[in-house]
Amino acid sequence: MFKKLFVSGTSACFELVNKNPYYSPKPYTVYLNGVKTGEERVTNVFSLFNLTPQTQYTVKVGKSSLKFTTCADSAVIDVKSLGAKADGKSDDTYFVQMAIDSCPAGGRVVLTEGEYLVRPIVLKSDITFELQKGATLLGDVREESYPYIPASTYKGGKEEIFASWEGEPFDCHQSFVSAYGAKNIKVVGEGTINGNADNSTWWATPKGRKVARPRLVFLNRCKNVVFHGVACCNSASWNLHPFFSKNLKFYDLKIQNPYTGPNTDGLDPESCDKVDIVGCKFSVGDDCCAIKSGKLYMGKTYKTPASNHTLRNNLFENGHGAIVLGSEMSGGVRNLSVSQCVFKHTDRGLRIKTRRGRGKDGIIDGVVFENIKMENVITPLVINMYYFCDPDGHTEYVWSREKKPVDDGTPYLGKFVFKDIECVDCECMAGYFDGLVEQPIKEIRIENVSFSFKADAKPFLPAMLENVREYCKEGLYVDNVENLVLKNVAFEGVRGEKIIKKNCGSVVEE
Repeated sequence: MFKKLFVSGTSACFELVNKNPYYSPKPYTVYLNGVKTGEERVTNVFSLFNLTPQTQYTVKVGKSSLKFTTCADSAVIDVKSLGAKADGKSDDTYFVQMAIDSCPAGGRVVLTEGEYLVRPIVLKSDITFELQKGATLLGDVREESYPYIPASTYKGGKEEIFASWEGEPFDCHQSFVSAYGAKNIKVVGEGTINGNADNSTWWATPKGRKVARPRLVFLNRCKNVVFHGVACCNSASWNLHPFFSKNLKFYDLKIQNPYTGPNTDGLDPESCDKVDIVGCKFSVGDDCCAIKSGKLYMGKTYKTPASNHTLRNNLFENGHGAIVLGSEMSGGVRNLSVSQCVFKHTDRGLRIKTRRGRGKDGIIDGVVFENIKMENVITPLVINMYYFCDPDGHTEYVWSREKKPVDDGTPYLGKFVFKDIECVDCECMAGYFDGLVEQPIKEIRIENVSFSFKADAKPFLPAMLENVREYCKEGLYVDNVENLVLKNVAFEGVRGEKIIKKNCGSVVEE
């Protein structure tokens, strides 16, 4: 059995209905109108491309079939027909941007096979931007080609944020692909958005910049945006950064940066509502997916949480953290569901990070992680309320174990559910949960979760905070948690105590 996730004029995305994380229970073949489509599939999410607009199709997998009709196009603009060379050397910016600007509502801009070397481009409302198989949107490597975008401006006495970095308004270089206040955008196809940062100077000098590096894709206050199928790679910093946007869908994407690429997070929705990330594959140089809502100023001023996010059937590998909440979470994170995902070779798996100073609006609650498989994840579960980020991150205010007043700077962590999770070949420890003395984590529930360790595991720091030692093959460390529920939690190869509890309130173990 399978279901439809998305249909455009030329593409469609579907999801098998089962409980297996990311991979299908067995290989399967997809038939379209009775014709076999390519090789056998092995993942729960599959896509079809090169479809004809406004056409009815029947897709069949096994004994299940489903009918769907592709969308109509009001117009189709082939960028090459306007003069684009697509040779990877000529500047095609003018032709790509002209195609976007001239495309009528409901139309489709098409990049056929070739390399389109461009400076930053801006998408607009009510269009489809299609990168067909073999098409690459290739970034100009010159930093001067990415103009400065001011952090904010004022319109009628009201602040309008144009650019941000790590949770605060900050002047930025214009992102490679961006949209501002736009709606009803579709970016589809089997092509690639390549920031080309591996051939630039962006990664050579990542720190201390007065103007932040560009994102690969920046969506500022947009609505109803879908990215389907495309590959995103070699970003100067974060790959995809939706900002104060609503109703976003990311289906069957391939997001890849070298592990050495600094701050090359995969997908970081910030203060967004209703975000679906399904069937995507991540391999990056920092956190694979980080859910954010700004630092203190943004949280206190705009009070816009990251809310109603669903992550399902994704593969996260070769990043610092697989799925991360924070550390910029001053607007809060609410109603997050993560299920049927696979994590491989990340430093940490499910990682929540915050600190004193994030603010009373920094509330994380209603978070469920379930049906997850982790392989070679150094520390699978981490909640750290002493994260040593920012210029003052190493000060006594952040690291102190003395009880501070609960005030406007104190964040709150509510209920977290970790259920039906298998962790194999861990190294450091099973989990590290460290709540504030003055504001303990409200509840941690761990149910049907198993941990086993590599025979040749090496010592590692479980979390980024002051005064923590390296661990190796150790169990769960739990400090300052009001309610701890452990049901059917299994350990294999642990050294010492399986569960170390400090300053915990109610503890239920079954």
